[in-house]
Amino acid sequence: MTDSIDRLHAAVLAARGADPAVSRTARLIRGGRAKVAKKLGEEAVEVVIDAMSGSHDNVVRESADLLYNLVVLWAVAGVDPREVWAEMDRRERLFGIAEKLLKHDQPKARRKVAVFDPRRVGKRA
Repeated sequence: MTDSIDRLHAAVLAARGADPAVSRTARLIRGGRAKVAKKLGEEAVEVVIDAMSGSHDNVVRESADLLYNLVVLWAVAGVDPREVWAEMDRRERLFGIAEKLLKHDQPKARRKVAVFDPRRVGKRA
């Protein structure tokens, strides 16, 4: 799996300079970090909706879209997949593969958190 994500990351980085008229990835990146983050959120909501409705095939398809948009966000944010793999390895050593770090154990930057409103999915703010 990491090989696929690494290859996708390399392709996304290569597409940054492509013509937005012919490259969906270049067009998305040119929209800026906020647009990329919004698209990632939309895809996450679609996975949730399909999971709740019990649509296995749609969960598979939307999960692939979610991973693609996550990798685009990594590219825009300057995150290398190896950093994510290293964090996952660290967590596995500490807690096991299926556990995640408790939020209160990590220092948190103060930031505003948007409230999710499912009625607004797909609508302009």
